[in-house]
Amino acid sequence: MNRYPVWKYAVILVALVVGVLYTLPNFFGEAPAVQVSAGKSTVKIDATTQARVEQALSAAGIKPELLSLDANSVKARFDSTDTQLKAKDAIQRTLVPDPNDPAYVVALNLLSDSPAWLSAIRAAPMYLGLDLRGGVHFMLQVDMQAALTKRAEALTGDLRSQLREAGVRHGGINRNGQSIEIRLRDSQTLAAAIRVVQDQFPDLQTTDAPDGTEYRLTATLRTEAARRIQDQALKQNMVTLHNRINELGVAEPVIQQQGLDRIVVQLPGVQDTAKAKDILGRTATLEMRLVDESSEARAAELGTGPVPFGSERYIEKGGRPVIVKKQVILTGDSLTDAQPGFDQQTQQPKVDLTVDAKGGRIMRDVSRENLKKRMAILLFEKGKGEVLTAPVIQGELGNRFQISGSMTVN
Repeated sequence: MNRYPVWKYAVILVALVVGVLYTLPNFFGEAPAVQVSAGKSTVKIDATTQARVEQALSAAGIKPELLSLDANSVKARFDSTDTQLKAKDAIQRTLVPDPNDPAYVVALNLLSDSPAWLSAIRAAPMYLGLDLRGGVHFMLQVDMQAALTKRAEALTGDLRSQLREAGVRHGGINRNGQSIEIRLRDSQTLAAAIRVVQDQFPDLQTTDAPDGTEYRLTATLRTEAARRIQDQALKQNMVTLHNRINELGVAEPVIQQQGLDRIVVQLPGVQDTAKAKDILGRTATLEMRLVDESSEARAAELGTGPVPFGSERYIEKGGRPVIVKKQVILTGDSLTDAQPGFDQQTQQPKVDLTVDAKGGRIMRDVSRENLKKRMAILLFEKGKGEVLTAPVIQGELGNRFQISGSMTVN
């Protein structure tokens, strides 16, 4: 005689069936695979990329067990590691004809060997860590002293500009390590300089001492300001690592802070150690240049004429060519802060940039002379550049300005 209603037994049965069903992928293990992801921000992974991968494999006589496309990559699964290596070589030859300028990242990986019908109902295996699955472990150290020195260099230029605007005459401003030294001729000038520092530079603390017949004012970063700069440097590096690890397609990477200046990166299941090290360790530089808007440049963009003298051709997002002038206006060295966000009026993605005093003067002069013209922001990696965005200069710029428009959120 049943003690409970039939519907309760039915609920328990359904729960057991669903539980067993979604546990099944853990019993199939993993199979060798090749993953293709974008090597540049201007490259898009879509059905065309999948078709090129399929064509490359077919030309090499290789039939994958599974070929799938997701938001950031194309993945092909194979029955053995030998086939995996042959497939990687075939895809590499097709998608990356120039190894010095790779548009795609072709990396070895492991994928679940679950049947297609289990994948169709989104039944995935439990992701295991390095201890059970193997993979790659990196320990990276952030150069905190370089971050503090760069901030001190930027403050030196800003302080020089503020003293000039306040009419405070000095005998010279120099950076000595992470401190700023100002030579002043008398006590009145010393007091005026201290007031400027206290009013305009809350991150600095000052000490003064006689220096012969003059005075020497020394400004250093406050402890809390230095700690904030170090925290920001650490967070920026972790964000950069997250973006680069996305190229490897690791399902559940571990990126965490260890101590004050170290970052631990664990990539379970990654087979291509050399590729992982290359992606995580590469450096990039940022440059700002004016877009060449002459008729010759327009013809070069359309492919009906040569690139004008003093300009270069780069590719913008979407594959459209842009002709930019060779003269570099600013580099990433002048950049002191960058904060992403959304424009409250247009709801488009934006980036608020802050540059040092020297960069602010350059931006002010260049923007004043080039209103309603385009300025390109280029990213260089391994000597190869690409245009991230090329917005129109809408007004006179300074130390702080905003970039918005054709950007993606990632």
